Amino acid sequence: MYNGEDYDAELLGYDEANDIAVLKIEAEDLVPVVLGDSDKLNVGDPVVAIGNPLGELTFSLTSGTVSAKDREVTFSNGVTMDLIQTDCAINSGNSGGALFNLYGEVIGVTNAKYSGNSGSGASIDNIGFAIPLNSIRAIVESIIEKGYVSKPYLGVSVSDVDESYTIYGLPIGAAIQEVNEDSPAQAAGLKIGDIVTKVGKTEITCGNDLVQAVA
Repeated sequence: MYNGEDYDAELLGYDEANDIAVLKIEAEDLVPVVLGDSDKLNVGDPVVAIGNPLGELTFSLTSGTVSAKDREVTFSNGVTMDLIQTDCAINSGNSGGALFNLYGEVIGVTNAKYSGNSGSGASIDNIGFAIPLNSIRAIVESIIEKGYVSKPYLGVSVSDVDESYTIYGLPIGAAIQEVNEDSPAQAAGLKIGDIVTKVGKTEITCGNDLVQAVA
């Protein structure tokens, strides 16, 4: 803790895909953070990040603004997430730290940054990312209440069908490349080659749209 006290923690559960874990400690008189609403963020809103950059500068705070919302970022392991982009200084060791608005509410969890040089050789500065709090709120609540994460499952692999395919008469959407055996998708009659263009009232323009809509 900030005052130097140590507690034994129990791991209640975690979600590897979102790099989120819930730990429980037995303690009294702690002051919890206030969870905010990340959907109310606007580009240009001031934010601050706290964390442990470089693994040694404990309780560091950096400030900046919201540079973009719903920024689609694909990680080296192939996982794609829609994240808050910020120009707060984010470094190794910051991951898992809170991103606050100026009301002191947590609106994100920092998890990544662009580093090094771009493909053109230009240096990269102040491009950090955080998971929107609303994206993980249900995950945390599920772990606390059930001990595990409840997730929807469709059972397909998809690829993008973009505007370049419209000249062949195909609609924009997510093309099904694979249907898993005994999956909800198979039970619903989805087949390889089908193109998903809408889920409920949500328009689907790419594979990530389908992933987000199902989630």
